[in-house]
Parts: sequence; structure tokens; C-alpha cells
Amino acid sequence: MTQSPQTTSRGFSKAFWVSNTVELFERMAYYAVFIVLTIYLSSILGFNDFEASMISGLFSGGLYLLPIFTGAYADKIGFRKSMMIAFSLLSVGYLGLGLLPTLLEAAGLVQYGETTRFTGLPSSNDRWMIVPVLFVLMVGGSFIKSIISASVAKETTEATRARGYSIFYMMVNVGAFTGKTIIDPLRNAIGDQAYIYINFFSGTMTILALLAVIFLYKSTHTAGEGKSMREIGQGFLRIITNWRLLILILIVTGFWMVQQQLYATMPKYVIRMAGETAKPGWIANVNPFVVVCLVSLITKWMAKRTAITSMNIGMFLIPISALLMACGNLLGNDLITGMSNITLMMVLGIVVQALAECFISPRYLEYFSFQAPKGEEGMYLGFSHLHSFLSSIFGFGIAGVLLTKYCPDPALFDTREAWEAASVNAHYIWYYFAGIGLIAAIALLIFAKTTEFIDKKKKA
Repeated sequence: MTQSPQTTSRGFSKAFWVSNTVELFERMAYYAVFIVLTIYLSSILGFNDFEASMISGLFSGGLYLLPIFTGAYADKIGFRKSMMIAFSLLSVGYLGLGLLPTLLEAAGLVQYGETTRFTGLPSSNDRWMIVPVLFVLMVGGSFIKSIISASVAKETTEATRARGYSIFYMMVNVGAFTGKTIIDPLRNAIGDQAYIYINFFSGTMTILALLAVIFLYKSTHTAGEGKSMREIGQGFLRIITNWRLLILILIVTGFWMVQQQLYATMPKYVIRMAGETAKPGWIANVNPFVVVCLVSLITKWMAKRTAITSMNIGMFLIPISALLMACGNLLGNDLITGMSNITLMMVLGIVVQALAECFISPRYLEYFSFQAPKGEEGMYLGFSHLHSFLSSIFGFGIAGVLLTKYCPDPALFDTREAWEAASVNAHYIWYYFAGIGLIAAIALLIFAKTTEFIDKKKKA
């Protein structure tokens, strides 16, 4: 059979590969910044733990709420135009994060160097200039959340869909791994200023993605483009009344609340508990490394199983991962010379967490893509990210409260002994996350059994 010009020898179109490549650039940019966003807010702008967690949570939450709407708009105007809008906004936003500290320093509110010296910034309203900058990033990122995953749906068939999403998810995690790798050597070289300059790296990546879309992206799948607002509204009404999808989103939120601690809790936890030499960027990189190595293998292994079955396996791994993280503060002498038990058990917990992600995330996207009518892929795949909105709001909020209670900032204490007494039960943080993960796993099992029973009854 002769292949069309848009089809590669591996069965995927050029648009599929361009979409996944720009996703790689976007993920490199996002994770380079987001892995240290709470530290940037505290160390560069002077926000306290709770404020930094809530700002990060609201930013992340909005990033995953808006795709419901930006995805529907992307269906209307086409994915190429939407990607150009997205990467333009992202480039402006990341460059804004890099330039804002220069403005604050020029105003005499702070002095940046290897360590930051505040001269009035923590009590100044000028630090809230971060809000419009993050809003620009949020809108740009929300387009990407819906467009790329929806592009995979458009550019694959039922037979190639699962493989397409495993490739997509592998590219996401290659980008995540690369982005997170940048920060630790930069921090070792220039100290706190690394949290400023990393934003220029991210801006460069999104500019490269923008150029790739302009010159290389072209899709033959244009269903849904030019639809009226009335048609968009009707599609939106259909999706928000689909009870199965809504319940599934709520359940999977439990998984993502535990995942979000990689950005909300883990960086501050390991630096405070294991010392300033701890490398949260490298620790977080365990997740994408494991996913890149195993996601295709696990997807292929589970190919004959339903998406819900694969997700069920992953969900029961999540509470195990949180309990492993808790063990770091319970063990005695270091088990491995030169590595604290905090770091060791965090790494082991993240390995298990990454395995869970391999079982859950690609199949979750596949499940949603098959629910989407032609021309509404952007809206449906945008809606699929609603779980991350909920988990960001609740996960980051809980993280801020738990850090303040069980693992507070050492700078708030007069002596090291006083801080050690206040943080003796720091591992309690992970018990909360383990409980959330276990409840979600049981809920998904009940969901699977219930929907299976309903479907069998309908067929009878």
C-alpha cells in the first residue's frame, strides 16, 4: 500500500513528530523552571513557604483548568495557530521571570549574588508583579496542555493510539529529565542567581519550539475548525455532563496530588532534612528517567488489557511510594556511604511513583481520546487535565501546611537544636500522601467494577 506524503515509515505523520518534538522543548522549559518555582518565589522574591506554595499551586492549577477552554478554542482556530499563540506567550513569560528580579534589584529592594540579600522586598508590594508574568505563562501553557495531546489523537488511529501516547509520554519525560538536569549544576556554580538565569534557558527553548511550528508543522486533519460558539457550547455541555469522565477525573486527582509533591514538598524537604548539598533537581529526575526507560515497555505489556486495568495497577503503587519516602527519617545510620537515608528513600519512592505513572498516564489519555468526537479532541484532551487543576490547588495547599507544621524553614529558629525538635516528625508529611493515594486506588477499583457491571447489564 502506498503511503501518503504526510505518513512516515513508522506509521505516524510528520505533524505527529513535529508536535512531539515541540512538546519536548516545552517540557524542557517548563520543568527547568517549575522544579524550583517555590524556591524562586522564596529565595528571589521573598515569599514565605505558605505563600510560595499557594502561588505555585494557583499557577499550576490555572495551567490545568484553562485547557478546557483553550482546547475548545484551539479546535475552532486550528492547532497550528494555537501553537504559535502558545509558544509566543510562553517565550514572553519565561523572559519576564528572568527580567523581573533585575527590576526589583534596580529599585533597591534586593541584592542578588551567590546568596540573596533582601533590603525591603519581603514587605513590598512590588514582588506581586510576578502575578501577571505567571498569568501569561499560564495561558500559553494551557494551550499546549490541550493541543499536543489532542494532536496525538488526531494523528493516530485506533490501532496506533496506545503506541502514539506512549511515544508522547516518553517525549514529555525526556524533556522533564533534561530540564531538571540544568538547575543543580547552575546552582552549584552561581548560587541563588541560578533561579533567575534558568528562565532564560526556558525562554530559548520555547522560541525554538515557535520556530519549529512556523516552518515545519502542517496537519491534514482539520475537522472542527471554524465551528460556531454555539457548537462549542454544545460540545462543552456534553463533556461536563459525562458522569464517567467526571468521576474518573476526581479519582485520578488522588494520584496526581501525590505526584505534585515532587514540586511542592520535595525540594524544600530534602534540602532541609539532608542538607544544602542535596540535589532536588537530580532526585526529581529519577521520575522521568524511569518513565523514559519503561513507559513503552509497560504500555506494550499492558496492550491487551483495558486502560482502566492498567490504571488500577498504577494506583495501588502510589501509597507504597509515599511510605518509602517516609522511611528516610525513620532509619538510623546511612545505608549507603555518602548518601543520606532521606535522599535514598526519596529516590526509591520516586522510582515506584514513576512505575505507577507508566501504568496510568498514557492509558488515561488514550481513554479520554476515544471519548472525543471528531473535531473536539482539543476540548476533550484539555478537559482530561482537570485532575491536575484539582491536585495542584489541593496538593500544593496541603504541602504548604504540612511543611510549615512538620518541616519548617530552619531560618525561623534561633538554634539548630530548636529546628531539629520542630522537625522530628517531618516524615508524617508522607503518611498524609499515602492515605490520599490509598483512598484513590480503592475508589478506582470500585469505579472499574461498577462501570463493568453497568455495561454488562446494558448489553444483556
